[in-house]
Amino acid sequence: MNFSKEQAIVESLLFAAGDEGLSLKQLSEVMSIQRDVLLVVLEKLQKKYEDDETSGIQLTELANSYQLTTKAKFADYLQKLVDSPHVSALTQASLETLAIVAYKQPVTRMEIEEIRGVNADGPVRTLVTRGLIEEKGRSEKVGRAMLYGTTKEFLDYFGLANLKGLPDVSEEWENDKIQEEMDLFFKTFQDTTIKGRVEDGKTTKSNS
Repeated sequence: MNFSKEQAIVESLLFAAGDEGLSLKQLSEVMSIQRDVLLVVLEKLQKKYEDDETSGIQLTELANSYQLTTKAKFADYLQKLVDSPHVSALTQASLETLAIVAYKQPVTRMEIEEIRGVNADGPVRTLVTRGLIEEKGRSEKVGRAMLYGTTKEFLDYFGLANLKGLPDVSEEWENDKIQEEMDLFFKTFQDTTIKGRVEDGKTTKSNS
């Protein structure tokens, strides 16, 4: 058997799972196949990516979870993309996600999605790539989802000495209040960081 259909299913599931990846148990349960068969499928998919010079993706096992990642040999191009002025500004979705991580850290992607009400995989990937958030271990809850928190680069970018310098916002983060909280966050955060940069004599970056 070539397991082509099973490989395609695994690929789609891992793409949807994003940075958190999926464990053998999760994949096995969703696909309704045995562990030993799944291991063969994963091995074939991994080799397929390794042998395919036209693909920039690879299958990686990290912390007992499988996920799709970019190949290391293309790291220079990814860095150029990050440094490009055309991608310097973050989207509204990324800003909202960054706000949630900043105030609720450590937080999982699913918890971010519960607050925003939409998928957060793309914004999380963007923020990790930009170095504004990073993995902080795994949750102790069922599934052991990846936890995210802000980085030193985040503090430097917004001119903060530490997280205590974050603007005060309400502790209420229920879904029906999220837009109000986000509006307050962006207005207060923008005013605070611009003022801080002026006082410190720093060159102002995009507040996105």
